[in-house]
Amino acid sequence: MSKIMTINSGSSSLKFKLYEMPEEKVLCSGNAERIGLEQGIFTIKWGDQKDVKDVPIPNHSVAAKMVLDALVEKGIIKKYEEIEATGHRIVQGGKYFSKSELFDEKTEGLIESLIPLAPLHNAAHLTCFRAFKEVLPNTPAIATFDTAFHQTMAPEDYMFAIPYELSKEYDIRRYGAHGTSHKYLSIEGLKYLEGVEHPRIISCHIGSGASITAIKDGKCVATSMGLTPLGGIMMGTRTGDMDPSVFNYVVKVTGKSAEEVYQMFNKKSGFLGVAGFSDSRDVLANVEKGDERAILANNLFNRRIADYIGQYYVRLGGCDLIIFSAGIGENEPRTRRDVCKLLEEALGVKINNELNMTIHGKEALISTPDSRIKVVIIPTDEEVMIARDAYDICLKGK
Repeated sequence: MSKIMTINSGSSSLKFKLYEMPEEKVLCSGNAERIGLEQGIFTIKWGDQKDVKDVPIPNHSVAAKMVLDALVEKGIIKKYEEIEATGHRIVQGGKYFSKSELFDEKTEGLIESLIPLAPLHNAAHLTCFRAFKEVLPNTPAIATFDTAFHQTMAPEDYMFAIPYELSKEYDIRRYGAHGTSHKYLSIEGLKYLEGVEHPRIISCHIGSGASITAIKDGKCVATSMGLTPLGGIMMGTRTGDMDPSVFNYVVKVTGKSAEEVYQMFNKKSGFLGVAGFSDSRDVLANVEKGDERAILANNLFNRRIADYIGQYYVRLGGCDLIIFSAGIGENEPRTRRDVCKLLEEALGVKINNELNMTIHGKEALISTPDSRIKVVIIPTDEEVMIARDAYDICLKGK
């Protein structure tokens, strides 16, 4: 039995889970929030216990030590060295990584070179990796990339129709995101497809950030997010796909800089831009009140999801399984209901809506026996995928 910690960091946050491997038993989990602000929040859960405290967390190094000290204090481990490996989620791996890799000098340098493609994410991931390295200098670490699963796409699926020289010189292409989640879902989804020789799966990771992926024989053939997570379907604050000329037009009519408009499309659009609320729960609450903007935003969101599922049905030459996952996909039956209704006439998708309305955050088959495509809800687990890779790369066979 080996203890492995998974780490998912943002610019002001650090989420962690401690696993016993290879049993995949979660020993504890938690997060440090509001890092770098005047007052932070530190949460740890273990067994049936939970501890939350408000405490200053000036930087990620302090957060990393706080995590490890809490593990000792709660008796989860006796000393730091019991943690035999760490696994770090990295959003952008560019063209360089098609699988998880040991965190060495080369890996660290390549991740740093990709900061322009994910400025908030990759920089924060490196900060957190270095913070843990400082506290656990002799513990091996791996990097697990959100983009790695999508590296199996063909050029016609990842290239953009811009001057070829730009694509080649600056590595401009569709990279996608949420790859670790989509890979997990594609593996878990197979239990619903026994006897299917070449499984065709459309996985829908639908949260405040959202992406849809077409998977055949366990490999990604297409995914909705693009060069950055701004592409694809509409999201909590992101536009998703649109006519590129909108960008130039908004710059001209508002007088805002290109950077200002880019940030607007990332942080002030999507649900927030159309309805005035970034959280789908607020949007749906206002739909129930008859708010026209909320109704429009919700209809846009559902339509974009259905459009991508239809597109990927064609790309795969059919579909055997549609998976709903992540915050909205797992917990919002109204979104699942409305999306599936949009698919019913063309694709023969039918769900048991009485059952669907009772499902929140748990796995279930919700399609009816006469549905042409099976529809399931599978809670995603990116952390266990990171833990598996950390075990395989750092410890298996030792």
